[in-house]
Amino acid sequence: MISDLARLYERDLNKVVEELEQYPDEASIWAVQPGIVNPAGNLALHLVGNLRLFVGLNLGGLPYVRDRPAEFARRDVPRSELVAALRTTAQGIQQTLRELDEAALNQAYPAAVAGFPADMTTAAFLLHLYGHLNWHLGQIDYHRRLLFPQQEG
Repeated sequence: MISDLARLYERDLNKVVEELEQYPDEASIWAVQPGIVNPAGNLALHLVGNLRLFVGLNLGGLPYVRDRPAEFARRDVPRSELVAALRTTAQGIQQTLRELDEAALNQAYPAAVAGFPADMTTAAFLLHLYGHLNWHLGQIDYHRRLLFPQQEG
């Protein structure tokens, strides 16, 4: 299961990068529309913070200090910085999952997470995080297509 998760995380983090690269300019990554609070840039920053904390740090021991409020407050981060952060995140997930023992999937996730049961398994939380990644990937795609309806999927 770990190798399947590794492939899925890699594929869909690459899709986030592809989405960001389809914006015609950096300013549009940060554009907001009525009813859209979080532009693609903030969603990308949020995915980086979320995955680096919950997978990289808590499962893999990779150093990271999360600043969740900044994930939604920062603006005008260059596309190159967003892409680099997503690629670093993807590499950290791959490293963590390569080093994770299959038996660990059935053990309780090693950190308390608000809103989740204390006995939640690592497998269940990795599936939750993958769903979270895809939810925001869909939002980024929708944001881009809302701004640029003439672009293909």
